[in-house]
Amino acid sequence: MSRIGRLPIPIPSGVDIAIDGQAVSVKGPKGALSHVVAEPIVVERQDGVLNVTRPNDEGKVRALHGLSRTLIANMVTGVTEGYSKTLEIVGVGYRVAAKGKDLEFSLGFSHPVVVTPPEGITFRVEAPTRFVVEGIDKGVRYPGEVIRRKVGKAGK
Repeated sequence: MSRIGRLPIPIPSGVDIAIDGQAVSVKGPKGALSHVVAEPIVVERQDGVLNVTRPNDEGKVRALHGLSRTLIANMVTGVTEGYSKTLEIVGVGYRVAAKGKDLEFSLGFSHPVVVTPPEGITFRVEAPTRFVVEGIDKGVRYPGEVIRRKVGKAGK
C-alpha cells in the first residue's frame, strides 16, 4: 500500500462530505469544493474518517491512490482553514497597493500593473512590499507567485 494513500482523512466537525460514485464534494465554513476521483480508486466514509482504497497494485493505480488521497485531504483543509501565501516584492522602488479587490503593482514600468484575482482568491496588502494571497483551493495557481527581478547594470 501507498504510505500516503493508506492514511485515513479525518473529517472535522462542521464539514459535510458527499460521495456520489466517483464524485467527492466537501462543504465547510469557508466554502465548497468537489473532485472526481479516477476510476479504479474507491473513497469510503467510515467512523468519521474517509478511507481511499485501490483494487490492485498496478503502477498507474498505485500513483492515483496517493494522489487521490492528497487531493481530498487538501479539499478538507481548504474548506476548514484555507490556504495563504505571503509574497514579498524585492527591488528599489517596487511597491504594491490594494485597489478594491485588485492589486496595483509599481515595478519600474511606465505604468502600474493591475492584477485582478481569479474567483475564490483574495488579496491582502500587509506592507508596501508584502502581500498575502488567500483561497480555499490549493490547486489554484496564484498570479504573481513568482516575482522575477529586473537585471541590474554591470558595476562600474
